[in-house]
Amino acid sequence: MAFDFDFDLLKELTEERGVPGYEDRVRDLVREELETTTDDVRTDAMGNVVGTIEGDSDYAVAVAAHMDEIGFMVKHVTDDGFLKIDALGGWDARVLRAQRVTVHGEEDVTGVFGSVPPHTLDEEPDGDEEVGDRVVDLGRDAEEVEELVSVGDLVTMDQTTVQMGDSVTGKALDDRVCLFAMLEAAREIENPDVTIHFCATVQEEVGLRGATALGVDVDPDLAIALDVTIASDIPGVSADKHVTELGDGAAIKLKDSSVITTPKVHKRITSVAEEEEIDHQIEVLPSGGTDTAGFQNTNGAKPVGAISIPTRYLHTVTETANGDDIRATIDLLTAFLESEDGEHDYSL
Repeated sequence: MAFDFDFDLLKELTEERGVPGYEDRVRDLVREELETTTDDVRTDAMGNVVGTIEGDSDYAVAVAAHMDEIGFMVKHVTDDGFLKIDALGGWDARVLRAQRVTVHGEEDVTGVFGSVPPHTLDEEPDGDEEVGDRVVDLGRDAEEVEELVSVGDLVTMDQTTVQMGDSVTGKALDDRVCLFAMLEAAREIENPDVTIHFCATVQEEVGLRGATALGVDVDPDLAIALDVTIASDIPGVSADKHVTELGDGAAIKLKDSSVITTPKVHKRITSVAEEEEIDHQIEVLPSGGTDTAGFQNTNGAKPVGAISIPTRYLHTVTETANGDDIRATIDLLTAFLESEDGEHDYSL
């Protein structure tokens, strides 16, 4: 299957490194893209990037997707040259065993999360592992490690992004696949009726901090957030816990743990999907927050909506999304924004 979108850009975005608060490398890519597709690009003090397409109306819509990925910060270097780390974002320590990482010290160096061979274990591993229990091995002696690494240096997972059947798999699809969808929509939209702010946010993984701050400066009339959502449609998980299904289209969010989307907004997103015959499904997410809430909580009451890309194996290095779902999300976002004229009544 050949994907109907710019896979090379998606690969570049997902393979780049950018943990919360240190999204610089991703920000450079985003600015480069938005400078060719929008009328004005700016960066605020937190590092959020906003590319604006000026419409004929004073009505403004903000679209947000976050740049940061979960990662780590070095908190201690042992006398033997091993690194102890602190999590930046939510990790399940079990998925870290024997994974390769990059430590961003004086230079980028490769490391691995150490793992005790099963041959030497006297009992089964403790299921209550903590990220702080893991150590990173750089394969160097302590003296060399001390020259290369300091407390406060960043650590990211090392993984490539590849096509796997009809899907894409790699690290940081959360949320670079949605960041990609937003950038593609900015490329495809021409002469909108309303002003559109395409917002690449920071620090979502540590509490929606970038979007909350951004909402003060941008202050839109309507906000639409893009993020991945759970697709647990795999063996061993009951159907009621799937949330979404890979291949069933873009997910239109009704709720997550941070927000209940405005009913008139998600109904209009749904009507656009139906009119344009874009594959879509409804998302009711029991846990997990998104940038949607950042806009709703900043400058008072705002109508908000959200479109999600179903993704398996979230917060691992093998996050997996379906190519048709990615294309459907780009199409739905583009169609919604092109049909927004500022006259829709989202009041309750």
